[in-house]
Amino acid sequence: MQGSANLNLMKKAARKVGRALVKDFREVENLQVSAKGPGDFVSRADKEAERILREELLGGRPTYGFLGEESAETEGADPTRRWIVDPLDGTTNFLHGLPHWAVSIALEHKGEIVAGVIFDAAKDEMFWAEKGGGAWMNESRLRVSGRRSMIEGIFATGVPFGGRPALPATLQDLARLMPVCAGVRRWGAASLDLAYVAAGRYDGYWERGLNAWDIAAGIVIVKEAGGFVDGLRAGDNPVESGSIICGNEPLFDAFSKVIRAA
Repeated sequence: MQGSANLNLMKKAARKVGRALVKDFREVENLQVSAKGPGDFVSRADKEAERILREELLGGRPTYGFLGEESAETEGADPTRRWIVDPLDGTTNFLHGLPHWAVSIALEHKGEIVAGVIFDAAKDEMFWAEKGGGAWMNESRLRVSGRRSMIEGIFATGVPFGGRPALPATLQDLARLMPVCAGVRRWGAASLDLAYVAAGRYDGYWERGLNAWDIAAGIVIVKEAGGFVDGLRAGDNPVESGSIICGNEPLFDAFSKVIRAA
């Protein structure tokens, strides 16, 4: 399927960054790493990836704003449009040689995410969607799973580390959820958790303490794949609140009831 000019720009930028990151990933032991905080690291590759994204996206759309993880936000001449990017989601996986990380690019228009690209360069899987155009992985149409029983469902989350304040609540979530489902996965890349819900690989996902760039692209991909997306507090905008819950339609009510029980 051929997307809009904006979507094609996003794909091109994601592939360019992905190629550079794969090269660095093969030499991960040589990366120059500086501490960003307990359990959270930023590498030379991370910063270079954002520089490339900024150059590509603003080179193509110089009036748009730009929000990225590694640099200060840039206000665009067009206040209605903004790029939201995570140049390397899953940095800790990347630095440990685990091939589960992604480049995430979203386009926001008047406060709504209207297009998203998540590129898993290590596996050459590009997840993408545009409002009204469906969700795709490479050239295959995506659809959320059709499972209707919680006990058959696999769910994903992020378990807070390094003393982060959301840990007690997440452990309580797990205590309620794990007895009534087929399993919970914690793979360390929020963008891919959302992409996997869209692809039907997971039946649902929830997490607290996130940033806009972690989830923006995934939100439109899940929605266009037929999934439900909400804040952990019903009605909240996940991009603003930093908490999210999503899943397929048959399981969403039961899943959200378990997670929101506290």
